[in-house]
Amino acid sequence: MLNTFINVFKIPELRKKIGFTFLMIFIYRIGGHIPTPGINPQVLGEWFVQSQNNLFGMFDMFVGGAFKKATIFALGIMPYISASIIIQLFGTVFPYFHKLQQEGAEGRKKITQLTRYGTVILAFVQAMGVSVFLQSITSPTTGISAVIPVMQGVKFTIVTVISLVTGTIFIMWLGEQITNRGIGNGISLIIFIGIIARLPDAVIAEIQQVIAGTRHIFVELIILAIIVGMTAFIVLMHQATRRIPIQTPKKVVGTKMYAGQNTVLPLRLIMAGVIPIIFASSLMMIPNTVAGFFPNSSLMEMLGRFFRPGNIYYSLFYGLAIIFFTYFYTAIIFNPVDIANNLKRSGGFIPGIRPGKKTAEFLEGVLTRITLPSSIFLAFIAVAPFMMMGALQVSFFFGGTSVLIVVGVALDTLQQMESSLQMRNYNGFMKRGSLRGRRGI
Repeated sequence: MLNTFINVFKIPELRKKIGFTFLMIFIYRIGGHIPTPGINPQVLGEWFVQSQNNLFGMFDMFVGGAFKKATIFALGIMPYISASIIIQLFGTVFPYFHKLQQEGAEGRKKITQLTRYGTVILAFVQAMGVSVFLQSITSPTTGISAVIPVMQGVKFTIVTVISLVTGTIFIMWLGEQITNRGIGNGISLIIFIGIIARLPDAVIAEIQQVIAGTRHIFVELIILAIIVGMTAFIVLMHQATRRIPIQTPKKVVGTKMYAGQNTVLPLRLIMAGVIPIIFASSLMMIPNTVAGFFPNSSLMEMLGRFFRPGNIYYSLFYGLAIIFFTYFYTAIIFNPVDIANNLKRSGGFIPGIRPGKKTAEFLEGVLTRITLPSSIFLAFIAVAPFMMMGALQVSFFFGGTSVLIVVGVALDTLQQMESSLQMRNYNGFMKRGSLRGRRGI
């Protein structure tokens, strides 16, 4: 393994790509520490200490702690992710977007342009909401506002909107530069870095608890074993595919006859990726977040208690929501009818299955069967950490969503590096088999 990493830096092109990627990540991390003008960081920090289990705490996880510091990168890359998902949803509803998705390179170029416009619009709307939200925050102990008096009002709103929208556009540009000139998927790597940026603080906090005697070393070993086992399980499921055999008949072109080929259509088990968990997490955090705005309401207090992470009702509805969104999003990104039509046009067929409608029905049946275990897996990975937190009385740094993103992005980046190594006759990271990445978040 060590020799493989050494070989990576022997290839000039790969070395430049890795260096460029690290430079972009370094710039991103610097921007994550530049505060928005007019913020009182002490008051903001006090408020977020009590807001770890609501929608804002979850959002802060994806932006590497930039949201709770109200930096210029507070919105992170999430507006771009949301715009991409919306454009994909439009492809199933509006014929114009569906046509763009089938136009190849030119269609993808137009979709990318529309996604950028959508990112700016969503970032503007979210920045307006954040500016109002920040002005409503007061210290739980002193009652001091999180915005300094001289900046309150329209002035703060204008400055905050300009700062956050510009920051989101710059992050989007960084991600595209990494994708085009670096290694790995830029957008996914930015989320990846935002998550693992909190790792050093979490490790130090655990060590301090062991030294202080508030956490037994045996409990720490159990936590470590659970995290390692969860990571290995996620890697196994990420690599799992359902391989459907495809045959193409012999072809006669002019005076030459070309032999038929036997290939496979790989269907990834976790085709929807982490999107169902993101959808379900956003949905499940809303009741607790709304309850936080009505501290004196007994009804809202009961609602927040029912939907607090670790509660049995929360875990049940959370798991069901993930299963639903897994089926929903898989049906959006994989269209059996289109696949069947493409196979029919190219002359390919599945052995024993008639081309056309029968092929589409067969693919839909296979997709339904593999989506069930993948949806249950995603629900288990997302719910299990909350159950273990209650059993061990600990707070896990890596929840299921975080581990899923980190593992997926790491596999995708390693797969690209391995491909570059094998193209130049170097051994890859795997002596047997191969790494299979994915197309990003």
